[in-house]
Amino acid sequence: MFEKRLKELEVIIPDAPKPLASYVPAVKSGEYVFTSGQLPMLNGVLQFPGQLGGAVSIDEGKQAARISAINCLGAVKTMTGTLDAVEQIVKVTVFVSCVPEFPNQPEVANGASDLLVEIFGDAGKHSRSAVGVSALPRNACVEIEMIVKVK
Repeated sequence: MFEKRLKELEVIIPDAPKPLASYVPAVKSGEYVFTSGQLPMLNGVLQFPGQLGGAVSIDEGKQAARISAINCLGAVKTMTGTLDAVEQIVKVTVFVSCVPEFPNQPEVANGASDLLVEIFGDAGKHSRSAVGVSALPRNACVEIEMIVKVK
């Protein structure tokens, strides 16, 4: 059902990205999948480098959050074989690289949250933190991690 919805939305879930350091993209523990932080990488290229409130606009930040969420789903799918196994998106943490006075982390995070609800409906409604930080790996503007309950 969710795999069908992805096709309707024309969202392509990539294979789990290769780790940039000493970790794995996701770990399954019981009925939960915990993803590592995922960057807005598209075909191996970082999208929208820099900081929100600086070189990166809010719309670009939302797109980066969407891409990062898609990459998280790729990590989940690696653990489950299919996104039809998703029971609930439980928690999403969104790190936003931004200048100190930037106040719109939640708006940027909506790029991920809105996509998850589009795909999973009520099962995509989740708790969330949106946190401003001074820097992220590889000069990414957004990094996202998720906790997902699976069947």
